[in-house]
Amino acid sequence: MAEPVDIPEDDEPGEDVKKFMFVNRRAPYGTIYALEGLEMVLITGAFDQDVSVVFMDDGVFQIVKGQDTKAVNMKNFSPTYRALEGYDIDKLYVERESIEARGLTAEDFVVPVKVLSAAELAGLMAEQHVIISA
Repeated sequence: MAEPVDIPEDDEPGEDVKKFMFVNRRAPYGTIYALEGLEMVLITGAFDQDVSVVFMDDGVFQIVKGQDTKAVNMKNFSPTYRALEGYDIDKLYVERESIEARGLTAEDFVVPVKVLSAAELAGLMAEQHVIISA
């Protein structure tokens, strides 16, 4: 019978978890940035990292309900943001100034978000290990 192996404390699960923040600033269609950014979020979440997602500037349009993409001949991928919950990604933020400038509210989005001011987001960003802007 094999003897139990002691795992050193520095090798315990969770030690390699990094705080990743993905900042979405671009409109959802017209470039590949928004869709590629979403794919990066899903991949990072699959590796059990601490993931936050921020929507600001025209990036807030990525999660607006009821998008009609027929005119741009592209598939509406905004419902895919609902899959984030399955990856335990629930830290979704929108910048207050961005949604106010665009006449939006938190109720206009396909996923629950927390609305933060630019100053509050700056503080949150300072706590991250990695920030990726798309």
